[in-house]
Amino acid sequence: MLLLSLQSFQAFAESTAYPSFQTLVDQTEAGGTLVPSPGTYAGPVTISKPLTIDGQGKVTIDAGGKGSVIVLETDGATLKNLHLTNSGESHNTIDSGVQVRGDFNVIKDNVIDNTLFGIDLQQSKNNIVRGNRISSKPLELGVRGDAIRLWYSFDNKITDNIIRNSRDTVVWYSRDNLIARNDARGGRYSLHFMYSQYNEVADNHYENNSVGIFVMYSDGVHLKNNYIAHATGATGMGIGFKETSDVVVTGNQVLYCATGLYLDVSPFQPDSINRIENNLIAYSGIGVLFLNDWTGNHLIGNSFKGNITQVAVSGGGKTANRNLWQANYWDDYEGFDIDRDQVGDKPYELFSYADRIWMDVPSARFFKGSPVLEVMDFLERLAPFTQPNMLVRDKQPRMSTAAATLTTESFIPGSAGDADTTGQSESPSEQTEQAFDAYKALRESLGR
Repeated sequence: MLLLSLQSFQAFAESTAYPSFQTLVDQTEAGGTLVPSPGTYAGPVTISKPLTIDGQGKVTIDAGGKGSVIVLETDGATLKNLHLTNSGESHNTIDSGVQVRGDFNVIKDNVIDNTLFGIDLQQSKNNIVRGNRISSKPLELGVRGDAIRLWYSFDNKITDNIIRNSRDTVVWYSRDNLIARNDARGGRYSLHFMYSQYNEVADNHYENNSVGIFVMYSDGVHLKNNYIAHATGATGMGIGFKETSDVVVTGNQVLYCATGLYLDVSPFQPDSINRIENNLIAYSGIGVLFLNDWTGNHLIGNSFKGNITQVAVSGGGKTANRNLWQANYWDDYEGFDIDRDQVGDKPYELFSYADRIWMDVPSARFFKGSPVLEVMDFLERLAPFTQPNMLVRDKQPRMSTAAATLTTESFIPGSAGDADTTGQSESPSEQTEQAFDAYKALRESLGR
């Protein structure tokens, strides 16, 4: 009876097995279009000829927990409107929803879930990955696969994808790619570059990930108009750079992060400049964190608002003033605008007092923002025992976020020596130009 039961169960399992999707692919001529009947089909599937496969939102391909759901070993194929699910769990073979090993392919409007990796491109160029919804297997964050992975791949367009609860989106050894209008949440690195030059990142929404965008050893990257929020935790940061040069960071909103911007030996190449312009960096623990006393960054027209610490320098660095700070808005600026030109009448100056302890002594960071350090900081500001270090000096601070606009047409950057004004005093003529009637200014601010 037991033997009969096992035979009956095996017959039932075979009768309910999904039909092979590979058979449909093999029966379709190169250059043809395959529109399968609605239903669930068995993978994995290997496509080695150019095809257009349209699931019309009614077709599921289930890999049965083995390998990648679809492997594209061809040029010029299109996969759209498919549900791809249940890949294997091997990191060695990069089990994915779609493995791309060709050029000029289009992967769009698919739902990819319960797969280790989402879409993996290796040595592939001129592909379009657009409008897909991707999520990983329900594993611990560190062992999930990457939602989208580019390795040695050029001139691809990764746009309009929705990513939930995957690990990272990574771009390694890849250049001239566009990453735009993607929405990623619940992961580790929203976007991670390594050794990847001249990529453009625009209009993405990255929220509730451990890190927003991190750029390592990747020169010439442009980050424009991205929204990055709630990158929290011990290593949380909105945008970070390590030994990266000639980047343009403009129009981004970096909100509610442990650290807004993080700069580690960047720019790295001699005589290169990183342009950080017109960004909103707000409500974060640290607005801008320099790993050390470095130079070569131009921060112009940014708005720093609601950060616990606006600028910090760790690693024994004394100042961030060797970089250029121009026409930024600082919500803790203590000055007036008597002529009402939306430019502060005196420079914005940020000094380090007792709160410097948590920068120099890592173990003291636990007490950052505590009442004890706040009281110590207040007392030292009231009657300093030593000369404090000037961290930042912005000669023309803006009086509002609206006024913190880019003014490159009228501004000619000075030399590195001009940017570093630590310890320098103003001339008597400059002091006369900045002198004003404090009582009159107070009455005007009260409307009297």
